[in-house]
Amino acid sequence: MPYAATDFSAVRTYSLFDRPSLVQSAAFVDPSDPVPAGLDSAARIAIGEIAARIVAARSAGKSVIWSIGGHVVKRGLAPVVIELMERGAVTHLASNGAAAIHDFEMALAGFTAEDVASRIEDGSFGMVEETGALMNGAICRAAAEELGLGESLGRLISEDDRFTHRARSLLYNAYRLAVPYTIHVAIGTDIIHQHPSCDFAATGAASGLDFKIYTHSVESLEGGVFCNFGSAVVGPEVFLKALSVARNLGNTVSSFTAANFDLVPLSGDWRVPSSQDDPEYYYRPKKNIVIRPTSLGGTGYHVVGDHALTIPTLAAQIREAGRTFRLPRIRSGGP
Repeated sequence: MPYAATDFSAVRTYSLFDRPSLVQSAAFVDPSDPVPAGLDSAARIAIGEIAARIVAARSAGKSVIWSIGGHVVKRGLAPVVIELMERGAVTHLASNGAAAIHDFEMALAGFTAEDVASRIEDGSFGMVEETGALMNGAICRAAAEELGLGESLGRLISEDDRFTHRARSLLYNAYRLAVPYTIHVAIGTDIIHQHPSCDFAATGAASGLDFKIYTHSVESLEGGVFCNFGSAVVGPEVFLKALSVARNLGNTVSSFTAANFDLVPLSGDWRVPSSQDDPEYYYRPKKNIVIRPTSLGGTGYHVVGDHALTIPTLAAQIREAGRTFRLPRIRSGGP
């Protein structure tokens, strides 16, 4: 006998433009702004080494993959990442669903992020009509047309004139530059899954294709760099699985740089695997980015600091190399 399941068809929504939002477009960081101070010496040294490895990798035509969580967008750092994509310093951008949702709302309205603590009390948390309807519609089209989720959202933002803030959108600019942006969804974690318009089969199909696109990029990571910014679960787990598939299929992906950027400090030497009685053994970024993927000869880093400090510092050091590593392949016919 099947279990009872909730019918979402009666869920009440409201307009994004009626919702108080915590993050406004004024929060965007200009890539030309002075690099903020505040990082400790260990973080600065590590960032300098990672920047040099990114420059070396791109100079040799190797891949540089960035995985991000929602905090990167909420801290207004999209323009900094966009400038790196335009420079050719980032060849693949990946995120969880939260980062894509915040970027999508920013592109549409110029603001994002709600007060979860207050809105969860009356069940209005996440019930924004435009975000759910537009994103879920693009997801259904992606599945029908066999497109990845990231590409489908980027195309929508590019073609729909309602997205008046698209110039500082990661989804839009990745699409414009033909840089793969893949979105790795965990069902039930994102606000658009609360909406009657959500088609879970289409969501799985589009995000599943993005996993295959992502794995294709990981296949060519030998000599390259992988960076994870703030995704504590999805980013590390997806990377580890993609790496296993890449190696299983016979690709040489053994010597590369893997760096985790986080607010969470680790005790002792983070390069040393933890025993199972140590709570840090269960900290996925340490295991699945810093230690396990680099066991065949690569180098792992764990950098502690607010993304508002670490990403501009890293970008500035890459920029100081004065290199454009490839000309962006601009899509024709777009705005």
